[in-house]
Amino acid sequence: MTKADFQLDRPAGESRIVVAMSGGVDSSVVAALAAKTGAEVIGITLQLYDHGEATGRTGSCCAGQDIRDARAVAEKLGIAHYVFDYESRFRESVIDDFADEYMAGRTPIPCIRCNQSVKFRDLLGMARDLGADCLATGHYVRRVIGDGGPELHRAHDPARDQSYFLFATTKDQLDYLRFPLGGLPKAEVRDIAKELGLAVALKPDSQDICFVPDGDYATIVKKMRPEAGEGGEIVTRSGEVLGEHQGLIHFTVGQRRGLEIGGQPEPLYVVKLEPETRRVVVGPKSALAVRAARIEDLNWLGDGFEGEMTAKVRSLAKPAPAYFDGETVTFDAPEYGVAPGQAAVLYAGDRVMGGGWIAETIAAEAALAA
Repeated sequence: MTKADFQLDRPAGESRIVVAMSGGVDSSVVAALAAKTGAEVIGITLQLYDHGEATGRTGSCCAGQDIRDARAVAEKLGIAHYVFDYESRFRESVIDDFADEYMAGRTPIPCIRCNQSVKFRDLLGMARDLGADCLATGHYVRRVIGDGGPELHRAHDPARDQSYFLFATTKDQLDYLRFPLGGLPKAEVRDIAKELGLAVALKPDSQDICFVPDGDYATIVKKMRPEAGEGGEIVTRSGEVLGEHQGLIHFTVGQRRGLEIGGQPEPLYVVKLEPETRRVVVGPKSALAVRAARIEDLNWLGDGFEGEMTAKVRSLAKPAPAYFDGETVTFDAPEYGVAPGQAAVLYAGDRVMGGGWIAETIAAEAALAA
């Protein structure tokens, strides 16, 4: 079986590793690799939500069947396993924020908020309380020791890289966290699970937001914020009314489908959401071009770095050449579909330099006019 380096400061036989176990194949293999080192291993699963049908789904995380799967893996590996109820904390830190962001006309990324709060704050603190030498997770990123200490790098497998979702990891957290899967392709991870006879070896990966059954986020938001279903006008940038909509929560910047305003001379896209007036502003694709974005709540890991950087503004986007002055990311070429509420993550090669939340964007058209 593949051996993993948990970068321990003392012999494994004298160490204790806490593993965050979500019930999926990735965290289960991390637990197996940790046990293989000879260290004492403790698996911890946080129950984060319980939304009826969501608890029975496979391929979600941290609820129902997934908790049972984590427990079964721990039993097979012969390691301790504990489940803690964090549903209230998860609702306050992640789900409420998710609903509020949509209400404010922004595009939330709850997976980052979850890592930023419940997982890398509360769970990490729990691991420290247990006297663990580190907290290991199944994320596909790499922790590389550089001249200035631990650095966060992209995973070797670009198709699995999760560094965008972990930009908010602080230096103190990075000093304690371990990511043993960052150098492995997903196929090898599944092979390890098969070799060990783990029942989760063929379990599907998570696809949707974990607490949103079947991807129907609008229903969740309306349940929490009934006013989210209030309709409004669909207008052009000049204010011409083209139609009506059934709630801002059904739209995100860059969206084309679902507008239902045919008969236009060119395709129209959502270019802006106005929560104060409940208006959806539409325009041609050229109106989506963004030259720069101002970010807030910056988390910076690249102190002292001077050199070229790239910026990633969506999880599936390719990093684009950009300049960062400490507050504003300016792209070498216009970027499309950039929206407030998303994250902008800065890279130097494979290294994550840091990032923050997009507060506002500067359209390429406006930049040219200035």
